[in-house]
Amino acid sequence: MLRRSLQVRTIQASLQIEGNTLTEEQVTAVLEGRPVVAPERDLREVRNAIACYEKMPKWKPGSSKHLLAAHKIMMAGLVERPGAWRSRGVGIAKGNQIAHVAPPAARVPALMEDLLTWVGADEEVPLPIRAAVCHYEMEFIHPFEDGNGRMGRLWHSLILLQHHSLFAQVPVESVIRDRQADYYEVLGQCDRAGKSTAFVEFALEQTLAALKMVTGLPQGRMGAEERVAAARQQFGRNAFSRKDYMALLPGLSPATASRDLQSAVVSEVLEREGDKATARYRFAAKS
Repeated sequence: MLRRSLQVRTIQASLQIEGNTLTEEQVTAVLEGRPVVAPERDLREVRNAIACYEKMPKWKPGSSKHLLAAHKIMMAGLVERPGAWRSRGVGIAKGNQIAHVAPPAARVPALMEDLLTWVGADEEVPLPIRAAVCHYEMEFIHPFEDGNGRMGRLWHSLILLQHHSLFAQVPVESVIRDRQADYYEVLGQCDRAGKSTAFVEFALEQTLAALKMVTGLPQGRMGAEERVAAARQQFGRNAFSRKDYMALLPGLSPATASRDLQSAVVSEVLEREGDKATARYRFAAKS
């Protein structure tokens, strides 16, 4: 139920940014197959997005083939050529002025191939940063006739999902929707500056805010008991590794993570299987 609720929030938020009128209650009804009275295009956008997000775990973020397949589902019945790169030049208007002129259409395939290859191969750059850079560059390149914004946010979420399974439950799109004016403003700042630094910082801030919405992590410094309690909330009775524990608590050192886990094992809050690199932890049933 939590996953479905978050899926609804994600889809509704991403589409609302693009002007879709359906509420979360209406998106839920569409997901459940119940009739909804709304503009046909809005309903089509929601049905397409539901199908797209359901397939998301099967796609690889470094694959242009998968990106095109995702666009074909997301934009089916909404554009003339879903699942294809744009074939003509495009400018983004803001009021009566052109705010951004995208690269020529002939360059789009090569630019996108370079971007996605980097996303899938550059292990030196952390995945949350790669997600933000990819999102911005997709907005800059504007590779599709339409649907670039929702595809940029979809691919951003997909890359985060590769970083940690927790991101399947993190509504990054909802947080961006709540700061929509800032979202567009920082995109414009990056265009004028010729680099994506400001957008990366903005995206990381929104990712952290979304994580805190899901995990309930407090704003201030956490003690060992609070960290272990946060892990219990996330993992329940599922087994997890020290790496999983550290991913849940950004900035935690390996030594501190080991001390937390060892202390919880000694106090019988946690059960441990294996040793050192192979160790897996599980919260005791009666702890």
